[in-house]
Amino acid sequence: MTTRTSASGLAWKRTACSALQLFGIVLLGAALAVPGWAQSYPSRPIRLVLPFPPGGSTDILGRIVAQSLSERLGQPVVSDNRPGLGGYLGLEIASHAANDGHTITIASLIYASGPMTYPHMKFDPVRDLTPIGQISEAPNFVVIHPAVPARSLKELVDHVRANPKKLNYASSGTGSTLHLSAAMLNSATKMDLVHVAYKGGGGPAMTAVVAGEVQMIVLGPASIPHFRAGRARALAVLSEQRVSVASDVPTAREQGFDVVVAGWHGLLAPARTPRPIINRLNKEWVQSANSAGVRERLEKLGFFPRPGTPEAFSAYLKTETERWTRLMKEIGIKPAV
Repeated sequence: MTTRTSASGLAWKRTACSALQLFGIVLLGAALAVPGWAQSYPSRPIRLVLPFPPGGSTDILGRIVAQSLSERLGQPVVSDNRPGLGGYLGLEIASHAANDGHTITIASLIYASGPMTYPHMKFDPVRDLTPIGQISEAPNFVVIHPAVPARSLKELVDHVRANPKKLNYASSGTGSTLHLSAAMLNSATKMDLVHVAYKGGGGPAMTAVVAGEVQMIVLGPASIPHFRAGRARALAVLSEQRVSVASDVPTAREQGFDVVVAGWHGLLAPARTPRPIINRLNKEWVQSANSAGVRERLEKLGFFPRPGTPEAFSAYLKTETERWTRLMKEIGIKPAV
């Protein structure tokens, strides 16, 4: 009885070992196959979905990213402007693309605010998009039309308080960076400004300020040429410290208002894009962003490169989403109709 049991046990062990060896061979084959497959990527031009129209900060940044990735990947990276819903529509369009790495997109604060702003949409950025890596951060400037009688943020606050609901601020849509940055400033300073959303991103919104249709905007680097040319006036920058591209513009904190809101951008791909492709895209962007040429070009325009891992960007997105969900409730931002 003992001998038969031992023989059976040995046979079972031999079968188990064979199965494990076969499984190991399969895993090894898969591991060896992935790098070769990844090396063939990209096999055709890559579409970069830009959720805003030409002329705004996202478009300016996106074209720099597209050019640098094209050079490193050996395939054209073609910008595809898809504006709408404060940038949320472009993210949704990108999420429906094939998850083979040939469609990527650039996200901004709307990634974090979109689910609360547009709850009727079935799209969920956390579920339907995969982080590749952060691109940059950028300062937001408080900019007014020259006809507004204010030379500082305090003077603007006093003027608006004396004229409640008579001044407007422009944005690129409900829940966008422009909207939430100005709404936070409006709430913190207890001003009573009226929100006016413009279709087409920051470009048309800034044009409206220059034309005097609205009196104020909170906008990133795309505003710099306008206030440098005297078409508008910058009263404050909503950053921790003054920025080198506009060192003469004081922070809101310097003027007694504790408001800090940084704009940011990052690369995303459709959900379930294979990890080797995500890693390749991240690697190429990080190396590009760390090159002197690209870094200098971005910083000259007011963007500060923040290259990092997909995991770091994923954690950042989680923090931003939690932060803006809380702040939107505190400010009283209601869902868009």
